Amino acid sequence: MIHLDSVEAATDYIFEKLGPALRVATPLGLGKPNNLLNEIYSRVAVGKNRSLSIHTALSLSPPNPKSALAQKFFGPFSERHWGLDYPVLKYFKSAVADKLPGNIKVSEFYFQAGSALSSKHLQRNYQSVNYTHVAENLLHDDINLVLQLVSKRSTANGDRYSLSCNPDVTLDVADLYRVGGKPLMIVGVVHPELPYIGGEAEVAPEFFSAVLESPQISHGLFALPRMPISLEDHLIGFYSSLFVEDGGTLQIGIGSLSDAIVSELILRQNDPRFYFSLYEKSKRRFSGQLDTDHLHTGRFEKGLYGLTEMLTDGFMHLRRANILKRFVSDEVSGNKTYVHGSFFLGSKEFYSWLRDLQGEDARGLRMTRVSKVNDLYDPKETLLRQQRIKARFFNTTMQMSLLGEAASETLPNGKVISGVGGQYNFVAMANELKGARSILMLRSVRLEKNGKWVSNIVWNPGHLTIPRHSRDVVVTEYGIADLKGRSDEECIQRMLNITDSRFQSRLLRLAKNSGKIASDYAIPPEHLENTPENLLNQHSSTEFKKNFSPFPFGSDFTASEEKIVLALQSLQEDQKKSAIGLLIKALAPLPKGTSERFGSELDRMELNRPHSVKERLYRRLLLRYLNSTAN
Repeated sequence: MIHLDSVEAATDYIFEKLGPALRVATPLGLGKPNNLLNEIYSRVAVGKNRSLSIHTALSLSPPNPKSALAQKFFGPFSERHWGLDYPVLKYFKSAVADKLPGNIKVSEFYFQAGSALSSKHLQRNYQSVNYTHVAENLLHDDINLVLQLVSKRSTANGDRYSLSCNPDVTLDVADLYRVGGKPLMIVGVVHPELPYIGGEAEVAPEFFSAVLESPQISHGLFALPRMPISLEDHLIGFYSSLFVEDGGTLQIGIGSLSDAIVSELILRQNDPRFYFSLYEKSKRRFSGQLDTDHLHTGRFEKGLYGLTEMLTDGFMHLRRANILKRFVSDEVSGNKTYVHGSFFLGSKEFYSWLRDLQGEDARGLRMTRVSKVNDLYDPKETLLRQQRIKARFFNTTMQMSLLGEAASETLPNGKVISGVGGQYNFVAMANELKGARSILMLRSVRLEKNGKWVSNIVWNPGHLTIPRHSRDVVVTEYGIADLKGRSDEECIQRMLNITDSRFQSRLLRLAKNSGKIASDYAIPPEHLENTPENLLNQHSSTEFKKNFSPFPFGSDFTASEEKIVLALQSLQEDQKKSAIGLLIKALAPLPKGTSERFGSELDRMELNRPHSVKERLYRRLLLRYLNSTAN
């Protein structure tokens, strides 16, 4: 293994050994060595005799909002949260703008949601593939270089390294190339803040061709800001959490729906009285939708074991709450393990927690290859099955059909929002494991750019991620539809009952026209009041608001910023509905004392003393929405 001490020296070494044509694989998410990737990109961009293809996924970048108010908010926040020195990925910035040089190509199998919609290059070069098959794709693409952030630990027996956040694909790629006798350069880039994680993520120095360790690698790790959880998301999280059984296995992803599940599981552990009372009040929504014997409301005495492709803040909170405490025997080391993960990504607090883990907490968290986590095809499959008892695999989808099909990543026109990732893997595994369930979660409606509300439950979906023969449980803010083993007609009935009532009659008519449901069928009266207004009215108690707060785990925002975030979200929604309506709201009188009440928020947005007509309008709009969201 070669030791390198600068980004420039590492780049020289790579071109010297591999020549002018680089075919680079770099990890999904956090594990990208941005500084080294940027240096390689810069050299190839000006060198016509060189070429570069980058194979990756989830290229992370701080947000770049377009509206003036959002810019006023995110500008200072970005500087504080990511830092002025954060090295934005040059290849991704150019790819999104369709300004890549002709000798550079970027191919991703998963996008940060919506980030690549306007890029012809990224859309054309997107690879639709299950997470477990990515390593084989890289072998077929004949990559010759892997670049990855790593963590280093010095011991009495020499230096050790950890693939830390991303053993997911790297381990499988290295094995495939070794077995095939193909050359592959692997360069590790030490990041001083990257947590050192054991398990299969820990590798010897000989795993690498070279390791770069330099003071140039000093930027903060990319941390996701903790965003608010809406009422609808909390309700989806609550209904979903009812499926989690004590002594079972849990897989969740990232985002507000996963945060909501975790929040409600902790509520169930800490305040079982309130949790059960909420279940009792919700029972009317379950009539004819599922067997309530499949739901669980008790505390976690045995605890849960985590099996997740993506290790996130949620597992930290579950461990702290004494819920993530069921240990299994790691099939490689025999080590007692409470969670297996393939890659991790989260908040600053999460990274700090990982760095500070000690004893059983540290030994019981194991990072490993995605082919093991997301599949059962392993020489020790029997042991894997024994570990994964009572498994509950939660995933988010964009759209469901009445027949139980899911479109989770691609629009009807073929444009990709995100990617398949491991969703299909976990749905398939739920069908293979005894007693396991796949739960797909979605918000029942979305607001289009033209200001119209549209149902996310449809008759004819576009491009499918999950076929109907794999249908299982579906959850919206209006309840649960258990589709497993049901006929098409029963599925349609149950899906209609968790659909927003503004769209039920049209969808029912389409189903009747297709002959898939009785012509005289009528939706039960108890399911005909699925409206946002009713949700608000039914969940307006002080106790509910206390337990279902927008920031149950804190946030990366100041107290004033939390209020501004909620106000801007509401404003953005209304902006889609009517620009004239916004203007009317801006000009309407404000309640007395509003400016004084939100003085610190105005200061944060530099709108306490507006200097133009536009700023005065912004000021009044912000105050209007600060007042409405606070109430």
